[in-house]
Amino acid sequence: MRHRTTLPARTALVGAVAVAMAAVGTSAAATPTDPVIEGATVNAGRDVVVGITHDVVFPVTVTGADDSGLDFVDVDLKGPHGGFYTTDAFCETATACTTVFTVNAHERPGSDDPVDLANAHAGKWSVDALVDTRDGATVFARDIGSFSLKRAARLTVNAAPEPVAKGARITVTGKLSRANWDTYRYAGYVGRTVQLQFRPKNSSTYTTVTTATTSSTGTLRAKVKAVKDGYWRWNFKGTATTGPAKAAGDYVDVRP
Repeated sequence: MRHRTTLPARTALVGAVAVAMAAVGTSAAATPTDPVIEGATVNAGRDVVVGITHDVVFPVTVTGADDSGLDFVDVDLKGPHGGFYTTDAFCETATACTTVFTVNAHERPGSDDPVDLANAHAGKWSVDALVDTRDGATVFARDIGSFSLKRAARLTVNAAPEPVAKGARITVTGKLSRANWDTYRYAGYVGRTVQLQFRPKNSSTYTTVTTATTSSTGTLRAKVKAVKDGYWRWNFKGTATTGPAKAAGDYVDVRP
């Protein structure tokens, strides 16, 4: 004679839940998430500005995600007219990998190191990355970030005469120049609009008084009325290929 055993309702419910949970766990383990590259940050989000005398070092951090964690990254930087840099590094965390780049636009006497940059390379650059994960997977992504690589600029200023009588005119001159990565010199930046700014003696804030355009040699000139003691400077905001520059303030003593 066949006997049938009937489980109490509570026991049957617990058993069913256990089976369901086991099935969910097995399914999750069998379908790991594919690795992804989320983006890249170059130089903490700032432009990379290069002159003609020193190497410029800056970080590139690639972020991403994988079940096993990120392990190693190979980063390529691509710029105008064939500009290119590449380097690699182990990842410092499971989700972030930081590489460090060094660029230069100056000659090194007695060195075999090549000059990295030419004027044509200034402008917008993009980032590609190849990332290895800890469990052996690999993922590649193009154009995951961008940044501007710019030529450094310089400004000078001179306000005269000084001292000067209140209400009289003073002449403020100066010169805007920028790094030439082809000749390893600074040269006048032609046809650029530059702000002439003034800061009163007991103030920390500069205000734009007028603007001037650089000459064929990069020089600047403006005539303004002397009203109070304070500092005069030129301020250049920069362009897509050239970094900003501010002259140190030149103090003018205005007498009654």
